[in-house]
Amino acid sequence: MSQESRFQKNTTPFLNCIDHSVSGEVYQLMKNQEFDFLVTTPVPSNLEKYYQSDAYISHTDAKKSLFEKAYQIVKKYTLKKKVMLLDSFATAEKTVLDAGAGTGDFLQVCKKNHWNVFGIEPSEKAREIAKSKNVLLEKDLSFFKEQKFDVITLWHVLEHVENLESFIQSLKEHLKENGRLVIAVPNYKSFDAKYYGAFWAAFDVPRHLWHFSQTSIQQLFSKVSLNVIRVLPMKFDAFYVSLLSEKYKNGKMNIFKSFWIGFQSNRKAKKTSEYSSLIYILKNN
Repeated sequence: MSQESRFQKNTTPFLNCIDHSVSGEVYQLMKNQEFDFLVTTPVPSNLEKYYQSDAYISHTDAKKSLFEKAYQIVKKYTLKKKVMLLDSFATAEKTVLDAGAGTGDFLQVCKKNHWNVFGIEPSEKAREIAKSKNVLLEKDLSFFKEQKFDVITLWHVLEHVENLESFIQSLKEHLKENGRLVIAVPNYKSFDAKYYGAFWAAFDVPRHLWHFSQTSIQQLFSKVSLNVIRVLPMKFDAFYVSLLSEKYKNGKMNIFKSFWIGFQSNRKAKKTSEYSSLIYILKNN
């Protein structure tokens, strides 16, 4: 049985979503009862073309519009916070592998903070931009063979991975015994996700193939004896995602409305822990 068909077993229809940023096509989200996550169906045969858009900001360093400028400012701040997180469990060797490294900004900051950096990124365009920053990225994990790392990071990457189970197994194999795996993903159980429904920007079909809850992350990684030891919020995501969601829903970015929804989402999450996006820190069992 293929992985896709396995995850589509024991599923029920959850929501229909439109690809707002590239194709305008409609996709169905099916809820997998066993793992408590949503599965995007169908999966396009050529996913690469759905990333070929200026709207896909993580593969560019664009600073043309006010939105892009704001994005880059917030990114600069969050990059510092991410490196501080890594430093909190650094070892002597300080080796970090960033999976889905985009244009290399995170690894560039890690490098400046004395980390030995490695990365993978499937987008050739993004790899070329990273190269111009003296950050060399490989196309996939197979390049590293049996090499192991102190820290492996995935910043909004796991939701894009096609072969989910085999990729998780590969992460396990490349992590040192006392290493840490750091994963950031959107949370479909957040208030902003429920408020915007089919217009929630973090569904981002079909590029996002999986839509995780806290339960699903715990269950998927426990299969390879990796345990969640800490969960942290990404509070800026509530505002960023709400801003895009307003555009998809009403045709324009309503700054005041999106700020209010983002504020409410973070406020409610103080009680529920269901922030718009969450960072999971995992270690070997």
